[in-house]
Amino acid sequence: MTPATVMVTMGDEIRPLVETSLGELARIQFLGDVPAGQRQAALVAADVLFCLRPQLEIDADWPVQPAWKFVQFMSAGVDHIDLSKFPESTQLACNAGGFSEPMAEHILAMALALSKKLLYNHHRMQQGVFDQLSDTGTLRGKVAAIIGFGGIGQATADLLGLLGMRIHAVNRSGRSDYPAEFVGTLDQLETVLGAADVVVVCLPLTPGTKDLIGARELGWLKPDAMLINVARGEIIDQKALYDFLVANPQASAGIDAWWIEPFRHGEFRMDYPFLDLPNVLGSPHNSPRAPGGGGVSAKRACDNIARYLRGEQPHGLLDPAASNMT
Repeated sequence: MTPATVMVTMGDEIRPLVETSLGELARIQFLGDVPAGQRQAALVAADVLFCLRPQLEIDADWPVQPAWKFVQFMSAGVDHIDLSKFPESTQLACNAGGFSEPMAEHILAMALALSKKLLYNHHRMQQGVFDQLSDTGTLRGKVAAIIGFGGIGQATADLLGLLGMRIHAVNRSGRSDYPAEFVGTLDQLETVLGAADVVVVCLPLTPGTKDLIGARELGWLKPDAMLINVARGEIIDQKALYDFLVANPQASAGIDAWWIEPFRHGEFRMDYPFLDLPNVLGSPHNSPRAPGGGGVSAKRACDNIARYLRGEQPHGLLDPAASNMT
C-alpha cells in the first residue's frame, strides 16, 4: 500500500520533529522543497495538509480540487482561516490544547498581579506614594469561572486550584471528567458570571461566541470581579468592557487578546484607552510564547496527524459551518 503523503507548509524549524513523529507512518513533503512550478500539483496530490496560515503559506498555489482527506492546523484558534476554501469532505482539526501550559501560567500571572495590585502599587511608588498599610487581594477560596474548558481551561484550573480557588467551568456539553465544583453550558452563563470572582475567557471565536460578553453579561459580574481574556478580543464587546472598568474601579481586567492585532489585522489598535486605566494589565497576545513551547505544540499537532494516519479519532475536529469567521 502506498503511504499517505503529508504536505507541510511551514518552515524548517519543525522538520526534525515532523520527520521523527510521522516518518514511519507517511511520506513527508515540505512545500518549500518543491520547485515553484510544481507546487500546485504537489498540493493537489497530498493526502494530509499540515499548516498554520494556509492563505499565506499556499497563496497563489492554492489547488482547485485537492485530495486532502485531513488538514491539521498548528494553531488552536482558526478564526483567521477561511474554512470554506477546504473541500467539504475533508476533516479539519485545530491544535486544541497545543499551548495549554504556557497560557495557563500567563493567566495565573495575570490573576496574581491584578489581585495583589502589583502594577497599581508600582505606579504609585513611582509617584512617591508608599502605601504599606492598604490591603491587596487574595485568590484563596474565591471562585474562578473558566469560560471554555478545553486544554487551556483545564490547565488553568490545575494552577488556580493549587491556590485554593473553586472552579466553575463552562463548555459545550455541560459535562467534564475534571473535578470542578460546577460545570455548565453557555445557557447558564448568568449563574456562572454572577458567582465568579475571576473570569477566564479561553473559548474559540466563532459566530456563536462573537460578542458573547456585552454590557448585559458584564452587569452580572460582581463590582470587584476580575476578567482575563486570552482567547479573542471579539468575544467581549470592547465599549462595554471599557465602560464597566471605568464604572467599577475595584474591578480589573487582564487583556492578552485584543480586538485589532497585527497577526490577524496588520496593526494594533484600540477604540478605547484601556492601557490608561489603573485596573487594566495588558500583554501583546504572547501568552502562548515560552521557551520550548513551540516544539510542544508542534509535537501535539503531529501526534494528532498520527492518530488520523493510524485510523484513530483525531482530537480538535472542526465544524466549518459553526467555526468559520472569515
